[in-house]
Amino acid sequence: MQSISCKGLLTDFSTPRVMGILNITPDSFYDGSKFLSETAILRHAEKMLNDGATFIDVGGYSSRPDAKEVPLADELLRVVPVIETLTKQFPEAVLSIDTFRSEVAKQSVEAGAALVNDISAGMLDKNMLTSVATLQVPYCMMHMRGTPQTMQTLATYNNVTQEVLYYFSGRIAAARKAGINDILADPGFGFAKTIDQNFELLRTLDLFKSLDIPILVGLSRKSMIYKTLGVTQQEALNGTTALHSIALLKGASILRVHDVKEAVEVVQLMQSMDVH
Repeated sequence: MQSISCKGLLTDFSTPRVMGILNITPDSFYDGSKFLSETAILRHAEKMLNDGATFIDVGGYSSRPDAKEVPLADELLRVVPVIETLTKQFPEAVLSIDTFRSEVAKQSVEAGAALVNDISAGMLDKNMLTSVATLQVPYCMMHMRGTPQTMQTLATYNNVTQEVLYYFSGRIAAARKAGINDILADPGFGFAKTIDQNFELLRTLDLFKSLDIPILVGLSRKSMIYKTLGVTQQEALNGTTALHSIALLKGASILRVHDVKEAVEVVQLMQSMDVH
């Protein structure tokens, strides 16, 4: 059974888990500027925890396509006080820091975060892998090419699934060599991938079991859903739920979501079918 150690406690994935998204950014693709006051942040975090989130993923740098560059000082100012506040208010919560910068990861873990979620798998900061190894926290690595500013120009693959798997084999080896014990992989839906490539990745998601580590899936309200359906991001919850069902059938261990209650219900229904 796959598991990771957070705050000295084992979190296993015999039942898939849900990670709630908490964006502390003015320009997130779906919920930008919603959670910029302390009251709103605490209220939303409490709701996600009550709805069944195992993890809360705090991010201060929007990674949507063409997102603006955020200075390091600004990212730190956004996330570190929030993690300190959440840790004080919800000491049992497992907080994740969504960053590709080693200094943000370090200060966030020191403030109470228990997991590092890096969209670049250490490719945008040469110190990330050694920093995470020193911090001794689980590390989620995502597949992406380039940066949020350039990634959509780099979506050229002969076989997207094979190339993403090959990427992970190299990055996992590098993380292990650095001394990271608990590693998770995120195929990176929407990052340097076309809509067709996203659906191909989802169709073949079960092949990622070969990595023998937990797989995190971030499909929530993404353009592959709302553009395919011809709806808005606000209208994409039903489509998100449909794709979450497929991801769980294909072996996803964690769903990273905006809507925790609905994702937890999908997990419960899938578990009732005894299909995971």
